[in-house]
Amino acid sequence: MRTEIIVVGAGPTGLMLAHELTLAGVPVVVLERQHTRTPQSRAGGLQPRTAEVLDLRGLLDPLLADAPSRNTDGGHFAMLPVALDCRPWRTRHPYPVILPQARLEAFLEQRLVERGVPVLRGHEVSAVEQDADGVTVGEIRGSYLVACDGAHSTVRSALGVPFPGRAGRMSAVAVDLTLASRSDTVPTGRGHFSQYPRTAGGYFTILHPLDGDRYRLIYGKLSGDGPGREAPVTSDEVREALYAVYGRETELGELRAASRFSDAVRQVERYREGRVFFAGDAAHIHVPIGGQGVNLGVQDAVNLGWKLAAEVRGWAPAGLLDTYHDERHPVAARVLEHTRAQAVLMNPGQDEEVAAVRTLATELLRLPDTNRYVSGLMSGLDVRYPGLGPRMIDLELTTAAGPTRVSRLMHSGRGLLLSLDGGQRSVGDRSDRVEHIVAKTVEDVEGAEALLIRPDGYIAWSTTDGTPLEPALTRWFG
Repeated sequence: MRTEIIVVGAGPTGLMLAHELTLAGVPVVVLERQHTRTPQSRAGGLQPRTAEVLDLRGLLDPLLADAPSRNTDGGHFAMLPVALDCRPWRTRHPYPVILPQARLEAFLEQRLVERGVPVLRGHEVSAVEQDADGVTVGEIRGSYLVACDGAHSTVRSALGVPFPGRAGRMSAVAVDLTLASRSDTVPTGRGHFSQYPRTAGGYFTILHPLDGDRYRLIYGKLSGDGPGREAPVTSDEVREALYAVYGRETELGELRAASRFSDAVRQVERYREGRVFFAGDAAHIHVPIGGQGVNLGVQDAVNLGWKLAAEVRGWAPAGLLDTYHDERHPVAARVLEHTRAQAVLMNPGQDEEVAAVRTLATELLRLPDTNRYVSGLMSGLDVRYPGLGPRMIDLELTTAAGPTRVSRLMHSGRGLLLSLDGGQRSVGDRSDRVEHIVAKTVEDVEGAEALLIRPDGYIAWSTTDGTPLEPALTRWFG
């Protein structure tokens, strides 16, 4: 089989990347070693920036059509009892979106199937060969390959790419379950995430409701001890944790799905090895706190997708593909740092000195400026790449075709030149990759008369820069 892009891994990162490439008309094949999609919820939500990214492609509303009502409690940092307020970041999605990762995967895969994209399940990658012209995996040949195959990436191993960092120091379990009975200590409704952690009987736990009668339980021993990653999670093991923390009145009903994880922290040194790229957990892993993993991965995909498409279609300017590493590696490195800090502040061992720091951090988080800084950090709304402006605000616009929003003008995955002063500007011969729209807005645009927006939603040029438009168009769109 011949294709342009081979994507290994059908998690959120791989599926979103395949969607981006397909939107750009680039042939792609997705390989996944699992025969069926796991039913486990895993990540429980989307951070605001990822919600914005999905909205840029018109995916958010249909994804949430049958989802529970929006959360309005705000995000958290280290499970401190202060809601993070993202409203100062001028986003239409100021709260984390409650959505199991499994639902996101099912939605994206269905979209790909409808578009005729091969998602080949039961296809385990054991060897990867690359040369000056392409990459070969078994009988499949492509121009490029993107490894989105998780923390234990077989592509990374096959190529001998190091994964430096710190090994895990604790073993924990994530379980989807139902309860046959429950004590008064079991939460029955949704609320701010800080209400869910508990410690007792030598265990730390986080138990919170999912949809219907399902709960998600995360637990581990305060000692850090636990079975290896491959050891199956048994019902007796889960019962022991439930009894220890929630009492004998809390009885396990059905164990729906379970997996083990650790607090390992690692990141590849380069996101590109020749014609192979790394994204999502194949590129970086961290303590699973605050839904950071799925959000990093989806945004890796949206950053890389249009750049790969540009290369395949022959209009990529020199060095465009290298900006993927330059832009995304520092973002993940920052997440690795702050999740390590959060793991300490969570203080499951009830250390008195850490408790004092936690009290101070709580007081600081109640200050508006601190809360804004941390909400931007956790949500991804503060991400800004070198040499670029911030993310584009989803302005309300009036165009010749009627009222619209910036996000609706970017569903095609192309760049957008937005003229807000009524003037006509030229994109040259780039109309196949940059759309020019003349519009008006009553919202604050900080004096900008026109803006050039990359397909991933970041401002590449503005009239406030004091520089000509043409070099920016050439820099990003050839």
